[in-house]
Amino acid sequence: MADSYKTITAPSEAIIKEKMSKFLAFAHPVGTREEAKDVIAAYQKKYYDARHVCWAYMLGPAHADFLSSDNGEPSGTAGKPILGQINSLELTDVVVVVVRYFGGIKLGTSGLIAAYRQAAREALEAAEIVERHEMADITFTFPFVSMNGVMKLIKTTGASIASQTFDNSCSMTLSIRRDDEDMLRKRLDDIDGLTFI
Repeated sequence: MADSYKTITAPSEAIIKEKMSKFLAFAHPVGTREEAKDVIAAYQKKYYDARHVCWAYMLGPAHADFLSSDNGEPSGTAGKPILGQINSLELTDVVVVVVRYFGGIKLGTSGLIAAYRQAAREALEAAEIVERHEMADITFTFPFVSMNGVMKLIKTTGASIASQTFDNSCSMTLSIRRDDEDMLRKRLDDIDGLTFI
């Protein structure tokens, strides 16, 4: 379905060596740019003595929010290959940081691209990859007499109750897969006295 996307469940890592250079790769699940930047900053601080700390992140179910950095490596030799591996595995809500310790032998442009690509790939493949669903919340009020109709609808649609308040007038927020949002709204609209907020 269009509302599903893949991400990783927990941090993972990999180490590769290429012509005496060492590449330490770390993959983390993140939900926002701020989280991604915090992860990057933590590795920059931890590996302050490394020649390069390169990275890339991808955010959101639409794969529309992304950024990468070569951190001093020749343009396009680090950040883009890292981002390319995130894309090739169709992942999102993930940041990958690759730390390079220079070993004294230059790898050249194609060597750098291959090493950063492999390090990122191995870190991502070491992670548990899961499919998640983009969710939508629908908030509404309804009279108490319509409670049975609302509860029956929840059972038959697979929606979950995110919050609820019961009084003379009741309010509720339901969470459902984004692909099913229109169907649920139409069915809720048939309940007497129900008003969307």
